[in-house]
Amino acid sequence: MVLLVAGVCGLALLGLAGCAAGPNDSVGVGNPDVAGFWLGLWQGLISPITFLVSLFNSDVNIYEVHNNGNWYNFGFMLGVSAVFSGGAGSGAAASRRSR
Repeated sequence: MVLLVAGVCGLALLGLAGCAAGPNDSVGVGNPDVAGFWLGLWQGLISPITFLVSLFNSDVNIYEVHNNGNWYNFGFMLGVSAVFSGGAGSGAAASRRSR
């Protein structure tokens, strides 16, 4: 039983390690048209739609690999968080306050 639990935990750890982010070798490569904060914000906002399109079209990616680094990441995460946590709960919170 202990061996089974250890094996399952080992496979789970290996699966999580496979999902870890790696270095972006395209950061700062010669092209001046790298994605920055504003493009990251936009791509974060449209990420749910882009994800659906990417399931059927292999030429569409959710995340721009050729970016300027942390500012793009910040914009992307800000856009994603705005989409997924925007005003979704505000109506429920307002109805609780009015009671």
